[in-house]
Amino acid sequence: MSQHISPLAGQPAPSSILVDIPRLLAAYADLQPDPAVPAQRVAFGTSGHRGSSFERSFNEAHILAISQAICEYRQGKGIDGPLFIGADTHALSQPAFENALEVLAANGVQTMISSGGEYTPTPAVSHAILVYNRGRSSGLADGIVITPSHNPPDNGGFKYNPSNGGPADSDITRWVENRANALLESGLKGVRRMPYTQARKAATTHEHDYLDSYVADLANIVDFDVIRGAGVHLGVDPLGGAGVHYWAPIADRYKLDLTVVSETVDPQFAFMSVDWDGKIRMDPSSKYAMQRLIGLKDRYDVAFACDTDHDRHGIVTRSSGLLEANHYLSVLVDYLFRHRPQWGAHAAVGKTVVSTALIDRVARRLGRKLYEVPVGFKWFAPGLFDGSLGFGCEESAGASLLRRDGNAWATDKDGLVPALLAAEMTAREGRDPGELYARLTGELGRPYTSRVDAAATPAQKAKLAKLAPGQLKGDTLAGEKIEQVLDKAPGNGAAIGGIKAIAANGWFAARPSGTEAIYKVYAESFKSEEHLQALLKEAQGIVDAALA
Repeated sequence: MSQHISPLAGQPAPSSILVDIPRLLAAYADLQPDPAVPAQRVAFGTSGHRGSSFERSFNEAHILAISQAICEYRQGKGIDGPLFIGADTHALSQPAFENALEVLAANGVQTMISSGGEYTPTPAVSHAILVYNRGRSSGLADGIVITPSHNPPDNGGFKYNPSNGGPADSDITRWVENRANALLESGLKGVRRMPYTQARKAATTHEHDYLDSYVADLANIVDFDVIRGAGVHLGVDPLGGAGVHYWAPIADRYKLDLTVVSETVDPQFAFMSVDWDGKIRMDPSSKYAMQRLIGLKDRYDVAFACDTDHDRHGIVTRSSGLLEANHYLSVLVDYLFRHRPQWGAHAAVGKTVVSTALIDRVARRLGRKLYEVPVGFKWFAPGLFDGSLGFGCEESAGASLLRRDGNAWATDKDGLVPALLAAEMTAREGRDPGELYARLTGELGRPYTSRVDAAATPAQKAKLAKLAPGQLKGDTLAGEKIEQVLDKAPGNGAAIGGIKAIAANGWFAARPSGTEAIYKVYAESFKSEEHLQALLKEAQGIVDAALA
């Protein structure tokens, strides 16, 4: 189960691993998925349908079928407002966008596409849905986000966000998935479609300035006055993602000392350094993928990056280089709940079961309720929508939060806002997030964390997802009594899709990935690196025994 680090990890991407874009696009149009093959069916993981056209898991037929299914879902639920659609910079996003529009227009759906074909970050779509729906009880809007997030360049992704603006819950995705697969099986009979040039000119297709409306509203969630007043020197690397053209207008509008390191957009992502496993992955929380920005840490007070759809953040500071996602999220919770008085006393702290327990300690000290849920940002959307959650986060550097006045901002992950909040806290506290983390752990204890990813077959993943507490052998964990074994999340009672064991000074969790052929084991110790290794070793034994 040990993680094999590729010799290419952290190195500039060699041309031998770059994707052949013309071939990728040809495969998207030409290859027909076979719905009798499970891997070629529509499957909504933790975040929409993802795949590669080479593997017949993300092709024109999938997008036509899913788009038609979404049209029928909206109609069945009486959702008759506009549909906001956005796409990132992955090569497959553009043809998927065109196919989706062909279907939406043929079904008479009022569709809001980005002005001038600008790339659209995930949070800008969520934000647009919520702004439109504010104060309405009928004629509600929803949306589609075309992105495989930080996944490799040969991947495509397609997500549906209902009228609460967040990722669709399991009931919705199950319905859409089943209907889309039925359409695939019927050879797309029942899919309404018109040529793209006609769809583009249809009376139902409207341009929407996502960039301007999102950027203009940022002052209601980030305190730019304090950043500007402190003259914090900032750098950002958009990693060739959907927010690439958002940063200069943000700097301009709010008069920030912000340098955009690169505005290059390249569907091969050839400028990236290679991730841990030898693949190109635009993951702002990976030290291997973030080499370009880490190299610039001494030039800026704070620097940050976002992934391809700008729903994840990575923070680089002078004091500590790239902050681990869990470290920054803990600091962010501590900072926000002390500096957002209008959030109200009832606003809870949301985290997933595999996020650091330092957040639990921070919430306890703040006197805030902790809301712990399975992996998947959809679990936070209702709370962020109604204001019962002040903040929600995932250990993979995804978070969103309320506006300063306590109203909803985006109910999907937002990478830009946490990045800008790193500047706000540096300005207000006179210390960068790395220094603030050191202070926090001095007060509440230092966690040692690790996550190991290992290859897993679909059968092994299914087995791991169904592990029950009773299947855990033994009652101690790295020398401490096991206090709790969970297969359901404490916050909402939903299945974790794996298992979590907790002792006084450490815990581990094991779960299959929702998007890749791997499983993940997470562990955390509040004692030492040695204790962490012992936790991981025991967790490994437990998982291996269960998968045997």
